[in-house]
Amino acid sequence: MELAQVNIARLKAPLTDPQLADFVAALDPVNAIADAAPGFVWRLQTEDGNATAVRAFEDDGPEIIVNMSVWRSVEDLAAFTYSGQHRELLRRRREWFERMREAYTALWWVPDGHRPGTAEAEERIRHLREHGPTPHAFTLKVTFSPESDAPAPGWRCPA
Repeated sequence: MELAQVNIARLKAPLTDPQLADFVAALDPVNAIADAAPGFVWRLQTEDGNATAVRAFEDDGPEIIVNMSVWRSVEDLAAFTYSGQHRELLRRRREWFERMREAYTALWWVPDGHRPGTAEAEERIRHLREHGPTPHAFTLKVTFSPESDAPAPGWRCPA
């Protein structure tokens, strides 16, 4: 099994706005770091090399951008998420994105080789919003192993 993840964000301004210039400038370097990270398998992207042009989660608003990827493990995803340049971008997210009151990220296990689509990702976030963390859709703070219906013990999210 591999770990799928999706996160969405509501932009404070159009991607062409100077307010988002630092975020847009960081997309290619951070994506390159992700692509080379231990445990990285796949990420959603267009011919531009990122997913900012992908339209999904329309019920959440037209200014939503989506990021989806697949990793070998929760630990691999967390190591990338909470280190280096990606961590620096996380610290600045309030400059570029509106605060979302509902769940905006979800994780779930997929069979090796499966690449989730945006409809699947949207269903997982909606499930997490309605039911909280379950084996069907969970978070980095409350994870599940592919074999268990109980939250995974022993790993603590640094967030």
